[in-house]
Amino acid sequence: MSDTILLTRDGALARITFNRPAFLNAMDFEMGGRWRDLAHELTADDSVGAILLDANGPAFCAGGDVVAMAGSGAGGEKITEMAHVIHDGIRTFVQSDKPIVAAVGGAVAGGGLGLMLTADYIVAAPGAKFVSKYANIGLTPDLGVSTLLPAAIGQQRALRLLLTDTTVDAETAADWGLVTEVAADPGARALEVAQGWLGGATAAFGQAKRLIRTGAHRALTDNLDDEAATIGRAFDTDDAHARVAAFAAASRKTKENR
Repeated sequence: MSDTILLTRDGALARITFNRPAFLNAMDFEMGGRWRDLAHELTADDSVGAILLDANGPAFCAGGDVVAMAGSGAGGEKITEMAHVIHDGIRTFVQSDKPIVAAVGGAVAGGGLGLMLTADYIVAAPGAKFVSKYANIGLTPDLGVSTLLPAAIGQQRALRLLLTDTTVDAETAADWGLVTEVAADPGARALEVAQGWLGGATAAFGQAKRLIRTGAHRALTDNLDDEAATIGRAFDTDDAHARVAAFAAASRKTKENR
């Protein structure tokens, strides 16, 4: 088993940790395959209620390991093949019903932006930095950056990041919507967010995430049909029955006390 990405479990919480700190957690061929395999494993596991994504070392992720790619003698065809593997993992995570929170410290560059944006809730350290750098090495966006980045921060800001040497600090990233919040201890805060999901209506959180993530790329009619079917299934669950009953009882009590 590859140790380029670590998997640990604590009950319904699965933690994915990028683990190539000496290479700024840049993805090589082995790490890309591990990412895809974990995506399929965890999203198919009904015992997983939430996922926490973090990284060891001074950077969250520097994207693809272009040095390793160049040194391997791989040509463009092999790079495209690797991109498809990593993209399969990104697509699987994004379209799943598993809510994902990321704890981000240090630098995020290139395709690392796309991997970070696989998460639905992103907590950044005050010193985190975000940069593109694709054009600096004559390459184009990958790992979901051309789709996930403008969806998060808007087209003009995405173009600014991709077409200039702009480096975005944590506070600006939060203001732009690139990250959800900034916290002194992003790991602790991300864990708090994940535990909040697990302590609540876990299935409802997951389906809300799925509807939002998939809805942006479908026709309104398809989204409305999906919403209708999803809320119907949710209404028939034991968890919803208990929560709706508690809500109704609280509402009646409020009215009686007026």
